[in-house]
Amino acid sequence: MTDRYELTMIDAAMRSGTAFRPSVFEVFARRLPGARRYGVVAGTGRFLERVAEFRFGDAELAALRDGEVVSPELLDWLADYRFSGDIRGYAEGELYFPGSPILVVEGSFAEAVMLETVALSVLNYDSAVANAATRMTRAARGRPVAEMGSRRANEEAAIAAARAAYIAGFAATSNLAAGSRWGIPTMGTAAHSFTLLHDSEAAAFQAQIDTLGVGTTLLVDTYDIEQGIRTAVEVAGTELGGIRLDSGDLAEVAGSARSLLDSLGATGTRITVTSDLDEYAIAGLQASPVDAYGVGTSVVTGSGAPAAGMVYKLVARQGDDGEWVGVAKQSEDKASKGGEKIAVRTLEHDVAVEETVLRSEDGEVPAEAAARGRALQVPLVSGGAIDERWLGAAGVEAARERHAASVDELPADAHRLARGEPAIPTVFR
Repeated sequence: MTDRYELTMIDAAMRSGTAFRPSVFEVFARRLPGARRYGVVAGTGRFLERVAEFRFGDAELAALRDGEVVSPELLDWLADYRFSGDIRGYAEGELYFPGSPILVVEGSFAEAVMLETVALSVLNYDSAVANAATRMTRAARGRPVAEMGSRRANEEAAIAAARAAYIAGFAATSNLAAGSRWGIPTMGTAAHSFTLLHDSEAAAFQAQIDTLGVGTTLLVDTYDIEQGIRTAVEVAGTELGGIRLDSGDLAEVAGSARSLLDSLGATGTRITVTSDLDEYAIAGLQASPVDAYGVGTSVVTGSGAPAAGMVYKLVARQGDDGEWVGVAKQSEDKASKGGEKIAVRTLEHDVAVEETVLRSEDGEVPAEAAARGRALQVPLVSGGAIDERWLGAAGVEAARERHAASVDELPADAHRLARGEPAIPTVFR
């Protein structure tokens, strides 16, 4: 969870006497990936867990020593490393925009720079998934969407993806580890192999119903879809819970399936569609009689934007005289804004109109800014102690609620799927 240059920077800073200068780092995104209208902060709870367990044990220290990566003095310091500073940031599930101070890390340079890689690896991936997932849930317009992309991601990334998608509005996941760790509802019934295992489609359906009841969802497109639907209703009766369609022109197939189910008396049987869906495919099925969606590859890969593009930059440090100095990178196309900052989502008639970012050396929101909207940053770590409200299943549910409330504040045109400008401007005051 650490890149080598973090350690070599600390080593050199120890030699120059600057390693333990009080410093402020900030996580932000210069732009939204894929020219999307807004982003979703996800991964905060997972990042806090990593901070709590961030240690250099005997094996890690031995590897650094044997590889002659850093000096003996730094090895001694690393042996006792514990983050003892403060972290505040956007509540998980909150929306962000270009320049939003998503995470603010305060501590000595050495303590804080150590967290760069782990912060970005967690937040960039989880937020990329959430950015895709929120577009899919909005396109679904209230119809449930399930995450089923575990086989399209690294095994740990698959668990993280299920968590991020749930925060952004997905209803369930196929991943049992995510269900166990985070309390996310799980779903799943059978694949085509189950049907192929049996001597007939009817035998496979009967076995599934005997185990899961008539409320289950039967996969009806292993052979002929029309015959599969007829067989499903014949075996389960008209109280069959649902069918799943995983191939063909889904709009056409779903329409035909609905008509056939109704003609057979299975008017309450739900239709779930899968098969390489993304937000555009979901939007294209709005007029079709589809009751639910299952999404795999597109959501776990960020639907074309696999990383959120967040960066971790030093924005302020204390000088030898004890005075705070704002610092910023000035490179062309990669310039940042120095100084410690706070953020307010400015609202008019409960609708977001501006992401207001203000300089603040104490992290406090000025009264005049607070009166214009709501403060976005919350305390996450204080003096090295993690606020446990953001952890575990309870933290995931809180993030899910925060996301739903934040999305509801956006202006009406914020949910267009086409590339465009951010839904609200970021204004530095």
